[in-house]
Amino acid sequence: MERKKDFDRDQPKEFVEKLIKLNRTAKVVKGGRRFSFSALTVVGDQKGRVGFGFGKANDVTEAIRKSIEKAKKSLISVPLKNGTIPHEIQARYKSSSVLLIPACSGTGIIAGGPIRAVMEAAGATDVMSKSLGSNISINVVRATFEACKGLMNARTIAKNRGKTLNEMWG
Repeated sequence: MERKKDFDRDQPKEFVEKLIKLNRTAKVVKGGRRFSFSALTVVGDQKGRVGFGFGKANDVTEAIRKSIEKAKKSLISVPLKNGTIPHEIQARYKSSSVLLIPACSGTGIIAGGPIRAVMEAAGATDVMSKSLGSNISINVVRATFEACKGLMNARTIAKNRGKTLNEMWG
């Protein structure tokens, strides 16, 4: 009888997992300090699907495991064309604002920390970005996801206008 752990180990990884932030908090109790951990991770298949998760636990590995499980449940689809996003977009979450700009081939991902992790996990190869306002990791990640949700490809825009792709582009 085959155990589940052996099965998971033999299978190639479907998702790329990136740890963005690991935070330790301390609660002072009668016997001393009690530590707990929170982890923010991003997972993606590098083909346009990406998700993020936030997990808390008394152990580092458990917090990371929880956040990865939540990230896999919250996957969204990012429309990518030739390794970049279809159009410029700005999104906001609380006081964090993110500006994503498409870039020509060979530019690479010009982004800092959390935005870079999200774009790499999504499979983008050429994107420029600017993080405005608050730089708290969780809010920057959420703002980036709001921007990714707002992205539309040409087929979607044509469908919304009631036209074909040939009518749109001539």
